[in-house]
Amino acid sequence: MKVYKSPAKDINLPELDVLTFLFESKSVLAKEDTVLHVEAANPKNSITKAEARELTKHMSHVLRTKYGIGANGPSKDIVLCVVNGNPMDPLLFYSTLGAGGIWSGASTAFTVPELVRQIKDADAKLLMCTAEYEENMVAAAKQCGIPLDRILRVDPSTPKDWKLINLKDGKNVLDPVNGGKLEWQRLTTKEECHKTTGCLLYSSGTTGLPKGVRLSHWNLMACNPICMSVADNYRARCKQEGREFVWNVIAHLPMAHIAGIAWYSMNPFFMGGTCYWMPKYDFDGFIENNRKYRTTIVMTVPPIWLQIAKSPKVTDHFDSVEAAATGAAPMGMELAKDVQKKIGKGKVRPAQCWGTTETTGSMTGNNFGELDETFSVGSIFPNLQLRLVDDNDQDVKEGEPGELLVKGPVVFQEYHNRPEATRDAFLDGWYRTGDVGIFKDGLNYIVDRKKELIKYKGLQVAPAELEDTLLAHPEVADAAVIGVQDEAAGEVPRGYVVRAANSKVTEKEIQEFFKKNLAQHKQLRGGVVFINEIPKSPSGKILRKNIRQWVADEQAAGRSKARL
Repeated sequence: MKVYKSPAKDINLPELDVLTFLFESKSVLAKEDTVLHVEAANPKNSITKAEARELTKHMSHVLRTKYGIGANGPSKDIVLCVVNGNPMDPLLFYSTLGAGGIWSGASTAFTVPELVRQIKDADAKLLMCTAEYEENMVAAAKQCGIPLDRILRVDPSTPKDWKLINLKDGKNVLDPVNGGKLEWQRLTTKEECHKTTGCLLYSSGTTGLPKGVRLSHWNLMACNPICMSVADNYRARCKQEGREFVWNVIAHLPMAHIAGIAWYSMNPFFMGGTCYWMPKYDFDGFIENNRKYRTTIVMTVPPIWLQIAKSPKVTDHFDSVEAAATGAAPMGMELAKDVQKKIGKGKVRPAQCWGTTETTGSMTGNNFGELDETFSVGSIFPNLQLRLVDDNDQDVKEGEPGELLVKGPVVFQEYHNRPEATRDAFLDGWYRTGDVGIFKDGLNYIVDRKKELIKYKGLQVAPAELEDTLLAHPEVADAAVIGVQDEAAGEVPRGYVVRAANSKVTEKEIQEFFKKNLAQHKQLRGGVVFINEIPKSPSGKILRKNIRQWVADEQAAGRSKARL
């Protein structure tokens, strides 16, 4: 068996739960007076580490005593949140864990049917949302049989007086001054930490409908020292040069994404930095906030880097940036070089990292401040192991392509209530990422993807979900969905549709049907192609490779996309 490891030494990981690690471990750089989270539009609305600890204890007490979260033991009660970007978001995450519950985020773009699906699949015990998502949350809760007194409206608008409003009686359930406080359960062994789930994020894995990824306290804790090892190296380099690296970052990606948990709720905390929260991403606001708060690090997705590279609005907005990373989808070297002209006064180039929800974020990366002229996704991080196998699960030679398999502390527990999917996701204890890569000279390169997953602007889109929606249309007999390349978005979904007998359904009608049923990032922006038959294997599996070949052939020949 050929196993690849990091050139760096393994890190001695503390055997602690997430909250004990963040608030009490000496390896965490945040001090008691460090301002952890700030509302970008109103910097007076902020919270320090010391304040966050006490509010976490109070909110944990409220979740336990008023709503029973964690009352019957840890890893059982799921709290589902749909929230905009605000400094209270990470406190909802911390306090859910503090109560002994499991935090789960749902996309702010979800329609009511999508919310219903996740609420039911998770069997959520308590729902939270900010005001703009209240209508959809209430409608979804009604369909799931969840009463109004189990829905809380999150109100972070008043500095030092954040509120959770019970929708049944309109009362605020928080009183940090006079209310009780709950000490979270301390976990002090690796085994305890890994058997206790802290987070449930939804991903399509390598195939199928979205599945709940159960991330343990061990996963969530370990991702900080492991994934931030490249930042630690840069910090040490700065110290040798007689200067200090201060971590400032703009939170602009959703909390339902692993980025919201790792990049914003934990990593800056671990690095002793400050996270400035935007309610939602808009380009003008994003670039202005980077200039206003003199951000030192930007971690985002290729479509946003493309905007930065192409926009004439970007001048000195990113001059303070010292390190940059790109993830969630592939990015080309030419785009990276164009971005370099706009950030860090031309001295900083976005470095690719690679990871999945199932690995609690990144597994590989380059040291901050280093330019990788091969534009790899970097070296495997410490404490992790990597294999590359062929279609017969045999190890390939170095330099040859193979599916990337990983093992280590950041690899998830299991898929929620899906033992077969969990079984299929592993090979003898190694997680199958579904990505095809090459390992060469200590660096990793992603060259293809076995996954069916479509990445639209870094957001996951499951073809199976879109196919189910197409098949729900009364005039569709059969359907398949693939991702097609798009310069601005990375990939966009394209539907291949077999009309029902005597149907004359049009693309416009199908697109309207999608708008009513699915979020914006799941729309068929790649178009609808009407065909006579969906190519399938003898077992009935859609042969997506055949459809992708159609696209390649048509692009090469310059033909139209219609195949009737």
